[in-house]
Amino acid sequence: MVLGLPWDIIPPMIDTPIDYLVIGHVSNDMTPKGPILGGTVAYAGRTAQALDLRVRAVTAAEKNIDLSQLEDIEIHNITANQSTTFENRYTSAGRVQILHGRASDISYQDVPQEWQSAHIVHLCPIADEVDATLIESFPDALMCITPQGWLRHWDEMGRVESRGWDHIRDLLPSADSVVISIEDLAGEVRAAQEMADRCKVLAVTDAARGAKVFWNGQRQDVPAPTVEEVDPTGSGDIFAAAFFVRLYQTDDPLEAARFANYLAATSVTRQGLASTPTADEIQDAYHQVMR
Repeated sequence: MVLGLPWDIIPPMIDTPIDYLVIGHVSNDMTPKGPILGGTVAYAGRTAQALDLRVRAVTAAEKNIDLSQLEDIEIHNITANQSTTFENRYTSAGRVQILHGRASDISYQDVPQEWQSAHIVHLCPIADEVDATLIESFPDALMCITPQGWLRHWDEMGRVESRGWDHIRDLLPSADSVVISIEDLAGEVRAAQEMADRCKVLAVTDAARGAKVFWNGQRQDVPAPTVEEVDPTGSGDIFAAAFFVRLYQTDDPLEAARFANYLAATSVTRQGLASTPTADEIQDAYHQVMR
């Protein structure tokens, strides 16, 4: 499954039109400047596409949502009455997230048959919308998950809080790679270690401090480059896609984390989906990790 090929080569696809399948909601994020397209599907999908993979996305959103920023990604949209809508408020105490609306759930039956043979499958719930049993539904793929949406619940006012990960505990061993932020684990390093004990490969991102990578009973801290932050939104999703792709190519979690850290760090210097990596940044990231 992980082939150890050169960084910019994905093996030829003989019977499939797809390299990277991403499943989850796009979001219609509320900002002071108006609504913008967001969600892991958008940030990770664009990142994988920038890495020259053939990307497909399964999502759910209202019919008229503007997906023009994902024009190079073929999308299967399950039409919903509303789109998932978040508002992120950044404070000195951290991010406060409000859920203003939620699209419909996504199951295996919603995945087009011709996309079920993807080499990399990325499950990326943002509002508990992806059926967690999909972890076990793609046995021939590198199964990658960003489980933050399964770890969220919200009150009647939509304020989002963490609910822990016990309900997916038994499914985690079926995943090949997991990326989550320390924020989604309520800042608890012990929770990260406990989760790592259930995962083959786990990367825990920690904003400007970089990431902790766990595999085969090992743990390694991987620092991030120092940059001037403009907007951190989406950086974790960019890290995840870059990490999964590089892990697929090299079977090396540390190299994958260094590569992903570089691209995630450069992403926070721009706003919105413009933060996804450029060709020059991808080349720079490769040269940085190969030093």
